[in-house]
Amino acid sequence: MKAFKITEKGGCGFFEIEKPTPQDGEVLVQVKKVGYCGSDLSTYRGINPLVSYPRIPGHELSGIVTALGANVPDHIKVGTQAAITPQTACGTCSSCKNNRPNACRYNETLGVQRDGALTEYIAVPWQKLVIDDSLSATKLALLEPLAVGFHASKRGQVKKGDKVVVLGCGVIGIGAIAGSAFREGEVIAVDLVDEKLEKAKVAGATHVINSSKENVQERLQELTDGHGADVIIEAAGNPITYKLAFDEISFTGRIVYIGYTPNPVSYETKFFVLKELDVRGSRGSEKEDFEHVLQAVKSGKIDPEEIVSHTFPFEKSDEAIKLWDADPSTVTKIVIEL
Repeated sequence: MKAFKITEKGGCGFFEIEKPTPQDGEVLVQVKKVGYCGSDLSTYRGINPLVSYPRIPGHELSGIVTALGANVPDHIKVGTQAAITPQTACGTCSSCKNNRPNACRYNETLGVQRDGALTEYIAVPWQKLVIDDSLSATKLALLEPLAVGFHASKRGQVKKGDKVVVLGCGVIGIGAIAGSAFREGEVIAVDLVDEKLEKAKVAGATHVINSSKENVQERLQELTDGHGADVIIEAAGNPITYKLAFDEISFTGRIVYIGYTPNPVSYETKFFVLKELDVRGSRGSEKEDFEHVLQAVKSGKIDPEEIVSHTFPFEKSDEAIKLWDADPSTVTKIVIEL
C-alpha cells in the first residue's frame, strides 16, 4: 500500500509499505480523512524536536474498521466509522499514575514518535476508537485538534461568566475558543488575520481583536473593565504572546499554554507572586475531551468543516504541505482525502 513520508527537512514523497495486520486487541482501519497539524508542518520544516526521520505524518484522522484482531469487544464491528485518539500511555509513569495519561512521559503520538495515518490502512488498539456513524468523515477527523483546545479550556477551569482570552486562532485556538464557549465563558479571540477571526466568531468568540490593527492591551482592558482576563489561553507559541498573557491576566487569574516556542521568554517574575497566578501547561487531550467535542458538534455549537480552508487528495499530500510552508497565513486547516 502507499504511504506519504516526510523524509528530512524540506523533503517528502510517496512510498510502498506493507499493509498492517491487526494484532491481539487491535483493529485495522481504512483511513478516510487526515488533517494536517502544525506539528506536521514543523516536521517538514525540520524544527519539530520530537520527531525522527523518515516519518509518516498524520494524527488527526477518521476511517472505517475493516478487520478485527483477537479479543476485540463484540460491539466493534467491521464497517464501524471512528475517529482515533493518537497518543499512547505507559500506565506506570507519574502522569499515568496521576490519571493524566495524555501527559505520559513515554507517550508516542501518531505521526511524531511513531508513524501516522497518511497511508491507506493503519492498525490501532480498539480502545483508541471514538465511534460515531452519524458524522461526516471530515468532522470526525477534526475532533482531535478541537479536543486539544477543549482540553486547554478544561485545564484553565473555565466556568460560566469567566472572561477568557485566546491568543492565536489556528485550529487549536479555535478548539480552545469552542471549548471555553462550551463551558459558558465569554471569549475574546486575538489574532493577526481577519479570516481566522471570522472563524473564531463562528466557534463562539464574543469579541475579536486583530492585533495588527488594534492596541491589544487597551482593548482587553476595555473589555475586562480594567481587571484583565480571568483565563488566558496561549495557542500561538510566540514569545510575544507568552509575555502578553502575563501582562493581561487578572490578579488570581489562570494562564494556560498550549503552544511552545524554541526561543527563550523573559518575564517580570514579580507577577507570579503579586497576582498569585496559576500557570499551567496543556498537552494533547483525553477521551473525555473527545466526548465533549462530539457533544458540541452534534448540538450544532461548532461545525468542524467550517474551519477547513483547503482540501487535497492523498496523491497531492506533498503539494498541500508545500503550500502551507510557503504561505501559512492563508491556512486554517488542510484536510487530505484518501
